[in-house]
Amino acid sequence: MKLPNSLRALQHRNFRLFIVGQGTSQIGNWVQLIATSWLVYRLSDSTLMLGLSAFSLQIPMLVITPFAGVLIDRLDVRRVLFATNALAMMQSLVMLALMISGHIEAWHVIAGNAVLGLGNAFDAPARQALISKLLPNRQELTNAIALNSTVMNGARFIGPMLGGLITASFGEVWSFAVNCTMRLAVLFALNATQIAHRVARQSHASILRQLMVGVEYAYGFFPSRCALVLLALSSFCLQSYGSLMPWFASQRFQGDSRTLGLLYSSAGLGAVCGMLYLASRNNIRGLFKVIGWSAGVASVTLIAFSFAPNLWIALPMLFVSALSMMLTAASTNTVLQSIVPDELRGRVAALYVMSFLGMSPVGSLCSGWLASLIGSQYALALFGAVAFMASLLYAHYFPRIRQEILPLYESLEIPRHES
Repeated sequence: MKLPNSLRALQHRNFRLFIVGQGTSQIGNWVQLIATSWLVYRLSDSTLMLGLSAFSLQIPMLVITPFAGVLIDRLDVRRVLFATNALAMMQSLVMLALMISGHIEAWHVIAGNAVLGLGNAFDAPARQALISKLLPNRQELTNAIALNSTVMNGARFIGPMLGGLITASFGEVWSFAVNCTMRLAVLFALNATQIAHRVARQSHASILRQLMVGVEYAYGFFPSRCALVLLALSSFCLQSYGSLMPWFASQRFQGDSRTLGLLYSSAGLGAVCGMLYLASRNNIRGLFKVIGWSAGVASVTLIAFSFAPNLWIALPMLFVSALSMMLTAASTNTVLQSIVPDELRGRVAALYVMSFLGMSPVGSLCSGWLASLIGSQYALALFGAVAFMASLLYAHYFPRIRQEILPLYESLEIPRHES
C-alpha cells in the first residue's frame, strides 16, 4: 500500500521501528518529567529549586553534547542509543526506590536529573544521526526528520496529560513506574533494527580539533550561523517557561498536577501541529524564512501567556508559542541535516542540540532566579521581549541569508517548486 507523501519515510521497516520505540519511550519520559516537576515543587515550594531542577537535567546538553557529537561520528550510533536508554531506565529505578522507601528529598531529584541529563547529552545527537542510516536515500531525510519531530512532540502532548492524571490520582511513584515500563519499547526497537554494522573511523586528530571542524562548518556558513544563533537565543528565552509552569499551574491558575499536565499538553499539541505542517513540505526551500517569522510569533504569544487572566486564555497562547518555537527548531534541524556531509553529521547534530536543548537549562536557571526577584509573570514576559528583538535582527539579515543559501540549494539539486 502506497503511503501519502507526508508519511513516505514510514515505508521503511527500520524507520517504523525507530518511530514506535522512540514515541512510546518519550511518552513515558514526559510522564516522569511531570512527576519530577511537581515533586520538586512539593518538596521545596521554591521557583528557584524548579529552575535548578531543570538546569541539572539539561545543562549537559550545553557542556557535554558538542564533545559527544565527535564520539558519535566515531562509534556505532545504535549501541550509543541502547546505552543511553539503559542508563535512563536505571535512573528511574533508583528514583523509584527512594520514593518507595520514603527517603526522597529535593536534592535527590536534582542529582537524578543530572544523571539523566548526562545520558541525554549523548542520546539526542545520536537519535538525529541515526535517522539518515535508517533510510535508503537522502531524498526522504526531510520527511523523516519532520515525522520524528511530530512523534516526539506527539509524546509531548500525550505524556504530560497522562503524567498529570497519574500523579494526581496515584502519586509520583506510579509515574516513575510507568516510565520504567515504557522505556523498554525503545530498547526492543533498537535491538530489532537491522542496519549495516558501523566500522569505527580512526582519526589522529584530537577530539577538540574534530569538534572545531564541525563548528567551522556550521558557523562558518552565514545562513546556518544565523539560524543557530537565533535558535540558541530563542531556546534560552522561550523554552524557560517549562521550569515556571508549576508556579503558573498552582499559583496563577489555582490548579493541581492535572492543571500542570494540561499546560504542558497544550504546548505539546501546538508542537505537533507545527510538525505536521513541516512533514507536508516536499523539500527544504523556504525554511530559513520560516525560522525567522516563527521565532517572532513564539515570542509575542509567550508574552501574552505571561499576563493571561485565566487558564482558558493561557492555553491557546501557549499552544501557538510552542507551535512556533518548534517550527523554528525543527526547521533549523531539517536544513542542517539535509545539507551536512555524512562525516560531520554527528557533530553538526550535536551543535543543533546544544543550541536548542543546551541553552534551555541556562534560561531555566536564569528565569527561576529572576522570577524570585520580580515574579514569574514579569520574568517570562521579559524573556519573551528579548527573543522578539532577536527575531527582528534575524529579519534584518534575511536578504543576505537568502542570497547565500540559494547557490547551495542549486548545487544540491533541490527543486524550486517550494520557496
